[in-house]
Amino acid sequence: MFKSVLSRSLKAADHVITVSESMRKEILSFYPDVPISVIYNGLDANEFDRVSAADLQEFRRKFALPEEFVLAVGHFESRKNYLRLIDAIALLRDRGRSCSLLIVGNDSGERKAVEERVASVNLAGSVKILSGISDLEVRCAYKLCSLFVFPSSYEGFGIPILEAMAAGRPIVLSDIPVFREITQNSGVYFPHHDVELMALAIEKILTSSSERARLVEYGNNRIQSFSYQSLAAQVENLYRAVL
Repeated sequence: MFKSVLSRSLKAADHVITVSESMRKEILSFYPDVPISVIYNGLDANEFDRVSAADLQEFRRKFALPEEFVLAVGHFESRKNYLRLIDAIALLRDRGRSCSLLIVGNDSGERKAVEERVASVNLAGSVKILSGISDLEVRCAYKLCSLFVFPSSYEGFGIPILEAMAAGRPIVLSDIPVFREITQNSGVYFPHHDVELMALAIEKILTSSSERARLVEYGNNRIQSFSYQSLAAQVENLYRAVL
């Protein structure tokens, strides 16, 4: 039913907007004659500037968070690749580089499997899962983390990348086309299926202050491209062109 509705909608549209060049290519592989333009998702980066020191202190106290932790954000589903992320954290521990992991997201069918993997590799004391928290609390998680990691095997965009940039955090990413697109090939990447290389990428950023500084500086500049004002102008110009 969904495919039928999507097909009819695409064919009936005067023009289609999608959120990344990666998605544009994917749609065109199925519907090569559809006119499509790319306008990215946006973010109000100022929301992260409004997080106070008191907010951060209360969030850390409420959830008993350690001084340093790695953060992942996204609902619990297989494409988020959390099982391999858990294995990478376990691998780092086994090599003497223990680090805590916080995963923020609601259950979309994979949370039980994640919890079972945490237990099976004896990481119960190092991995915390939070669901149903407020937008302010999510922003606090970003602001407090030492590193944001996004290990997905598939995404159409990647709002958490923008959120981490707005929070001034360094980021490591799975090496999928849309993540390279959003970060202009300027990030640190790992093959999403390779636990060893995922662990090495996390360790590299946690141990390199210069690389963390580079990523944060890049994110501070790059996030400006995703302002709603800029994106609204692009939508307006496209509508005028189509009309």
